[in-house]
Amino acid sequence: MTSVSEQALIEAALGGQVVSFPTDTVPALAVLPSRAESIFAVKQRSLDKPLILMGATEVDLWPFVQRTESELQIWQGVANRHWPGALTLVLPASAAVPSVMNPVDPSTIGIRVPNQAIARRILAQTGPLATTSANLSGEPPLQTMAEISSRFPQVVTLEWAPSEPNATASGVPSTVAKWTGQSWEILRQGVVELDSNSVDRGR
Repeated sequence: MTSVSEQALIEAALGGQVVSFPTDTVPALAVLPSRAESIFAVKQRSLDKPLILMGATEVDLWPFVQRTESELQIWQGVANRHWPGALTLVLPASAAVPSVMNPVDPSTIGIRVPNQAIARRILAQTGPLATTSANLSGEPPLQTMAEISSRFPQVVTLEWAPSEPNATASGVPSTVAKWTGQSWEILRQGVVELDSNSVDRGR
């Protein structure tokens, strides 16, 4: 499929199609959370590898997590420090998260706000999307829209100009931190350099 405009990509996403657009880390494959099984199929991805819910703001993402007020204060503190950015928080999932997002353990959900203007513009109009890197499972993430369009002809890719503000990407996946109920466990060290102590209690 040829690349399409931003508005056409948004309409495709709202129609339930798998789309691809740049982020601040690596380009994403994205789809409505209720259609998450489409990404697993496209990527030939194991169901034990959950998807990330990406949103334009943390306010858009909080309804998808189950929390106490004290926990939300801690999480908001971390969000204020690191979002938009390359940090994924794995938190208790609320009933708003379709189980297909994380079939093996639907009790948790990874959430992130990308530091990428194009991505946030799209997400502001589609609402939070189920996302993952654009590659077949086990292969390195693809880095350009042209590569993605060639590898995944069934995916709607974004026609975009590298001159767009904030269009550059690190090429490195996000750091992933899981809330244990008391503190954070670092599941994957990525762009954001931190350890469990540096994000404990939102510091």
